[in-house]
Amino acid sequence: MARYTGPKVKISRRLGVNIFENEKGSKALNKRPYPPGEHGRSRRRQPSEYLLQLQEKQKAKYIYGVLERQFSNLYKEASRQKGVTGENLLRMLEQRLDNMVFRAGWASTRPQARQFVSHGMVNINGKRVDIPSYRVRKGDVISLREKSRQMIVIRHNMDTLDRLKPNWFEMSGDGFELTVNELPVREQIDVPVREQLIVELYSK
Repeated sequence: MARYTGPKVKISRRLGVNIFENEKGSKALNKRPYPPGEHGRSRRRQPSEYLLQLQEKQKAKYIYGVLERQFSNLYKEASRQKGVTGENLLRMLEQRLDNMVFRAGWASTRPQARQFVSHGMVNINGKRVDIPSYRVRKGDVISLREKSRQMIVIRHNMDTLDRLKPNWFEMSGDGFELTVNELPVREQIDVPVREQLIVELYSK
């Protein structure tokens, strides 16, 4: 299963956002709020239009843990759908199963959520699914398996994470189950990505 395994804090500093939502990234950005490298603190030229577009694509890729080919295929699919291409793309990324586990507060980060799904800890409509990129649909019921509910790390995440739950799904079963009531619209997706720049990049 392909996934990004390179440096994370460096990526966050380069893009100016705590991409992986981890403690190291937060500390690094607070302590050194400038790009990494020898010339990170030096005065830089005005970034080009292409650089800004590329950075937005990189943000989306790293936030959701998607590699280049998979992201490109998602964009092509989003462009074929009705509606605004950029919003379609973000909606499909939000529908990923590992993102749902993260949104539910069962995992502290999306990489951790990806690990939980890969280890077979999640059911969809009563059936085990271990594919992080699985795209949930309206009406799906996502739940943690019985053994997983007793894990200390999951209990700790549920007790300590003060994460605002999106209103397009509903939690139940003492917090171990969620139901997708509707698919998200752009206003409900709180990621620091300007999707229009991604569309402009792929439109060249």
